Amino acid sequence: MITGPFLFHLQTDILAVVEGIALLYGDFPLTENADFADFHVALKQRRKFFRSFRPQVTVEVDGDSPAAPLPLEQALAFFEGTLNWCIYTYAHQYFIIHAAAVARDGLAAILPAPPGSGKSTLCAALADRGWRLLTDELTLVAPETHQIIPLPRPISLKNESLKVIGEFAPQAVFGSVSPNTIKGAIAHVRPPRDSVQRMREPSWPGWVVFPKFRAGSSTSGQAISKSHTFMRVAECSVNYAILGAKGFHILSRMIDAVDCYEFEYSDLEEAVAWIDSLPTPQAFSESR
Repeated sequence: MITGPFLFHLQTDILAVVEGIALLYGDFPLTENADFADFHVALKQRRKFFRSFRPQVTVEVDGDSPAAPLPLEQALAFFEGTLNWCIYTYAHQYFIIHAAAVARDGLAAILPAPPGSGKSTLCAALADRGWRLLTDELTLVAPETHQIIPLPRPISLKNESLKVIGEFAPQAVFGSVSPNTIKGAIAHVRPPRDSVQRMREPSWPGWVVFPKFRAGSSTSGQAISKSHTFMRVAECSVNYAILGAKGFHILSRMIDAVDCYEFEYSDLEEAVAWIDSLPTPQAFSESR
């Protein structure tokens, strides 16, 4: 299965995972009998000889086990988390930011935020309202061009966000819910077909926006300095320290190209309208 710049070879005997992949990845290209894959991922039901224990799922990546078994009912979330683990552990040919990203007219809005900030919920809402989904979790920056490389996989939502997006985008296609994970109930939204079909089209960085969901707050935002943005994005980077001077150079060039904001919201309609209203970045206009 091809997801963005990566080729995954998948193997599983778990029907729920097979059905989940068919539902959520139905628009993704497949390559059968490939001689090469970036990652070989196998999920298997653990055969317990103590019948009183709950069924479990194990995962292997290229023959190694990177995580302890989990309850079988969490298999689909385990699969998605494993794909993320593969990328942020090994794909250091890219500068990787823990951030969602969406694109409009060739420009990407990068949304870095810690868990619980409403990043993925906002990302799902923007993808529903015409923005091209680049990623909801790991933003990949190409070191040579500083463009954003699409990785449009299913959007991960948790707990209350499942109902919020279900009401905001009633046509959204959800996979099964993985209950009782360390983050609560998790389910994934199928990415828009157009975003999948355009996964080979990079976008220029346009905006870095730090979103913050706060219940009952009004929608408000403000521009922030590039120096402040640099430090906050570096903190959200998966491999800034690993890349060293190269990481500093990549991030510096990217921040030079973007306009920088932080904003707070509680209403998704207002949040989408606020993002929609962002002006074309000055650096991009001057370069053209």
